[in-house]
Amino acid sequence: MGEIELRSERPVLLLNPNRMQPPVTPVALDYLGQCLERDGFAVEVLDLAFSQEPEADIRNALARMDPLLIGVTVRNLDDSYLASQDFCLERTRDLVSLVRSLSGAQLILGGVGFSISPEAALDYCGAEMGVRGEGEETLPALAGRIARGRPFDDLPGLIWKQGSSWWRNPVRYARLEELDLSRREAVDNRRYFQEGGMVGFESKRGCPGGCTYCADPVAKGAEVRPRNPAQVARELENLYRQGIDHFHTCDSEFNLPESHALEVCQEIVKRGLGEKIRWYAYLSPLPFSRELARWMRRAGCVGIDFGVDHGSPEMLQALGRPHTPQDILEVARLAKGEGFSLLFDLLLGGPGETRATLEEAIDLMKQASPDLVGISLGVRLYPETSLFRLLERRGETASRDDLQGAVEGNPGLLRPVFYLSSALGSDPESCLEDLIGGDERFLFGNPKREGQNYNYNDHSLLREAIAKGYRGAFWDILRRIRREGRSVRDPGVSRGPVAE
Repeated sequence: MGEIELRSERPVLLLNPNRMQPPVTPVALDYLGQCLERDGFAVEVLDLAFSQEPEADIRNALARMDPLLIGVTVRNLDDSYLASQDFCLERTRDLVSLVRSLSGAQLILGGVGFSISPEAALDYCGAEMGVRGEGEETLPALAGRIARGRPFDDLPGLIWKQGSSWWRNPVRYARLEELDLSRREAVDNRRYFQEGGMVGFESKRGCPGGCTYCADPVAKGAEVRPRNPAQVARELENLYRQGIDHFHTCDSEFNLPESHALEVCQEIVKRGLGEKIRWYAYLSPLPFSRELARWMRRAGCVGIDFGVDHGSPEMLQALGRPHTPQDILEVARLAKGEGFSLLFDLLLGGPGETRATLEEAIDLMKQASPDLVGISLGVRLYPETSLFRLLERRGETASRDDLQGAVEGNPGLLRPVFYLSSALGSDPESCLEDLIGGDERFLFGNPKREGQNYNYNDHSLLREAIAKGYRGAFWDILRRIRREGRSVRDPGVSRGPVAE
């Protein structure tokens, strides 16, 4: 910041290639757009989430403008779901190729998905530059350097190609408490609300958790960087003024730390929003006090997605989770007692998984009795996670016994690869179905059975419900449909990848 002396009449074009349906708000582009405009740049957003003809829309946009810079957000590499293994980046690559053929402007990739495996993503997409981590400071600085014709290879988080080699600058994370991101006017949030049922917001970035499989610390940093609670509340207020009253947190875990979550809730209540808005949050089972629960309810929170992961003590330890089965039972009792809708997410099939540990997990979920239980069978492997490093040390990354997906010729694990314990036998899906025993609270996608792909991507039932006026988290919409007597034996929803 403070870099720019020359303003360019050429706009910065921000491109959202994510065409998952129901659509998920590109919060990052909204924040980036505000930062670019703050530094004097005109911003155009080409949002292909709503496009009927994305290639034609790209051609039309580039025919009428000569952008200074083109930023492409890569939210998802894939849908992180073994049953479908939808490799989203392939569609992004095709769109990037078209953009490059039509414009000579510098094209730069970024986003959470990109930051997990940046060099591999750049190679795959045929792009020559990207920003790992967040772009609120780097992207405006890059636009300023380009406008002034100055070198930019020293900017934080920048990855670029020089000859045949990739160069990577260290990431420098922004001091979020000093950054105002509250305006939320660059993206058509009203349309996302109408067609996606909710709009996302962040209260912090980074996660200090020790989950062995999780790529959030890789993409967002391992240190929690909280936003100013008053700015978060102001952001929700601005969105409410746009006619939006249902939201979902994009934090890795809203309650880490609990003290900041309390402050955010208190600011929301202070602004009189608690009776006007409804929102949902991702939470860790620990810490979760009665005080936090009650402030969340006062602030308008109606539903919680707890990433409990498992119900076996051995598997919880293997996954790097600090909570116990008793903690899970206690958090269910407390959350239900305070009136929250409740989803527990399970991540099954990791190293050490057996039929006995599966049975422990399912039995505990039935005992805890949340409204719904989302099940992911198979653990998506990402580079730089402790699980991947453990398997690499054991020499298991080359073994096919416990791996499914694009095992060979897949640098940076760009295409989906899943760990699924071979100890579960040749038909783990049927094993799991037997344990569930027809309990419809469990959202489990068995790819061997037609109509059982519980993933929000291209979900016809959700889209129909939202069009009829349902609002809220996708899982809670399914809960209400079930409560009203409609079948949920349609494609469903898993927690899926980070919502950024």
